[in-house]
Amino acid sequence: MCGIAGQLGGDDSRAEAMIRAIAHRGPDGVRLEQLPGAALAHARLSIIDLEGGWQPLHAAGGAVVGNGEIYNYVELTRDHQLGPHLGTGSDFEPLLHLYAREGPAAFDRLRGMYALCLVGPDGRTFLARDPFGIKPLYLMEHAGGLAFASEPRAFFAAGLMQRALDETAARELLELNYVLGERTPFQGLRRVAPGEVIEVRDGRIVANHRRAPLPLNPPAEARAADDPIAALDAVLEDSVRVHQRSDAPYGLFLSGGVDSAAIATLMARLNTRPVTAFTCGFDAPGAADERAAAEAVARALDLDWRETTFGEADFWRILPQVAWAMDDPTADYATLPTYKLAEAAKDSLTVVLTGEGGDELFAGYGRYRRALRPRLLGGRPAEPRGTSPEVLAAWRDAARPPRGLSALQQAQWADVVTWLPNDLLLKLDRCLMAHGLEGRTPFLDPAVAAFAWSLPDRLKTQGGYGKWILRKWLERACPAARPWAKKQGFTTPVEAWIAPRAGDLAPRIARVAAVRRLVPDAEDRMRQGTGRWPLLFLAVWSLIHLEGAQPDDALRTVLPS
Repeated sequence: MCGIAGQLGGDDSRAEAMIRAIAHRGPDGVRLEQLPGAALAHARLSIIDLEGGWQPLHAAGGAVVGNGEIYNYVELTRDHQLGPHLGTGSDFEPLLHLYAREGPAAFDRLRGMYALCLVGPDGRTFLARDPFGIKPLYLMEHAGGLAFASEPRAFFAAGLMQRALDETAARELLELNYVLGERTPFQGLRRVAPGEVIEVRDGRIVANHRRAPLPLNPPAEARAADDPIAALDAVLEDSVRVHQRSDAPYGLFLSGGVDSAAIATLMARLNTRPVTAFTCGFDAPGAADERAAAEAVARALDLDWRETTFGEADFWRILPQVAWAMDDPTADYATLPTYKLAEAAKDSLTVVLTGEGGDELFAGYGRYRRALRPRLLGGRPAEPRGTSPEVLAAWRDAARPPRGLSALQQAQWADVVTWLPNDLLLKLDRCLMAHGLEGRTPFLDPAVAAFAWSLPDRLKTQGGYGKWILRKWLERACPAARPWAKKQGFTTPVEAWIAPRAGDLAPRIARVAAVRRLVPDAEDRMRQGTGRWPLLFLAVWSLIHLEGAQPDDALRTVLPS
């Protein structure tokens, strides 16, 4: 896990300012290198080959800077007989050798989470991002060429962008809690799309293509006749095994839910020492608190279990820090406990495995099951509710699935290409990288995704339960997880903490420039309790990222002492 930045074509003097702005992503050191027609910069968080894995990395006549991990570097080295040619133990070096042999086809061999820039021995330059969009990458074309970086703040630091709000993106943020597609809240800056491979020549994009996270053709139900639970065990164990590849300490975030319990079960199986697990509970009346469920799993698996709490004081302290970290924002309130967990884990761990992706791949959400019911029995499409016609139309366009999928698969596809990369994975990246931690997601592995996508719908939803096959497996593998218990969710009681101060917050939030332009009736909404959290978040976020305020000053602007 690292930060990358660079300039392709034209003036290459800005790369140092860009990488210094995101040095929190790589606290172990920064390196910068000038190449013909390119400047590549890297801020390193040392995880694999602690001594030799520094970047920019050179091999086979090419160079690369990358953020993330290529988990199958061991298999690529073995299967392509690269061992004698390797000069380091870095997980990115095999890619350079494969590119020298087969060109851009090498990107299709990668199993991992990554955002990278590769300069080939043939003079071609590529930007690439993993198919699920686990790791972020941003770019902008400007008069001096093309700049890229892991976070938007790098472009401001280099003087490449003005702090101009994209109001369409901001409205999506208010209504969906995230921004759709390639758009960012900043005019002139775009995301590299999940799975996108972009060729750049002389600082201009000349070609690109995208690799889908899930098979485009309807999957065959080949596994229905086999022992699907045994097959699930094998594919999940293999994914957790490769996601544990690290020369630095690793552990996991453990909630009381099925997904993280599954990861914990396999980590306990694969490790001889107790695995370190962190759980966050809420110190608020009536809040859903899964600490007891997490502790039961931890005891059954002999984990080194550590708990932390989140209360009202944490909310007001962490809110501006999260708003700073989320320079590409999501207003998902789960950012808050995720940030607190990372804060608690940073002194013990460098790598954290999490359960993101389990609900999307194995159909865990209740909205999936509602989408399968007849309308007379309460069925409704698995679409955002309470949005404007314009935002809903934009969401439908972004979520449009390929033909031939079942109704359940269509709903899963929509989440995998919208909410997952632009909310859940963005949250995980920023909240952990703010503390120099790497987050890994074993469910979002190509082998696991292919397996899950090949399952018939009846093995995903059955008897009123989502994730049916995963629950059946967990029933055998770790019954202490109580896999058939009702899902509580990672719900943060933000309303209980905002409501008593809403009267004081309302006029101050309404005066913030971005809020005033987008929501003329913001003061009334705050007083009436209509969407208070997104308005508060937008106000603090915009003061930091559009008006240049320091995080604590931004909070003081909207919250009187």
